[in-house]
Amino acid sequence: MRQFIVHGHAVPPTAEVSLDDLPGAGRLDLLARCVTASFLLSHGIRDDVRTHLVVNDEFTVQFDGSQLRGLHPDERSTAALIRTALEEKAEAIGQIPVETSPGVSLIRRGFEGTLADVASSGTVVQLHEDGEPAVDVSVPAEPIFVLSDHQDFTDDEDALLAAEADHRLRVGPEALHADHTITVVHNWCDTDGFRSC
Repeated sequence: MRQFIVHGHAVPPTAEVSLDDLPGAGRLDLLARCVTASFLLSHGIRDDVRTHLVVNDEFTVQFDGSQLRGLHPDERSTAALIRTALEEKAEAIGQIPVETSPGVSLIRRGFEGTLADVASSGTVVQLHEDGEPAVDVSVPAEPIFVLSDHQDFTDDEDALLAAEADHRLRVGPEALHADHTITVVHNWCDTDGFRSC
């Protein structure tokens, strides 16, 4: 299974986000595109992917491709799935996730807890423009890709990642948007490190 942890630093942890102003809601537009990039194929969905969207270091919205329903390619409907999850935050008690729609759940857990929980299930790979070139590294069997939204990781978050990450990779010579990075990473995995078609 491939997993992605995307840290949304500025998204308000509230259901009161306007679907008419996704950039103004802490760049929820970018995070919605990260979710769709994680799962959508031309005529299908990747059922072997799980994406953990950390919202303002307070909640994590988890998407599981094997159960996911109602995911469409437009960012507005994906943002609506995220907003629907946040509407259930009162039901997310302790470390018990609450399912908010098929394949989508909400858990009261920030970045550190999510990283610690997910890291035990595979190889943690931080995606960063200053990392080692991906072409020089073999594709892990159970990769967990960690990246940030439009903001850099804080010093404390960088320290957490330094302790947990097995690799720090860049996907190309130019810095890309987070959602585009996810697309390139899928291609890297699908082609065995760009070695086959």
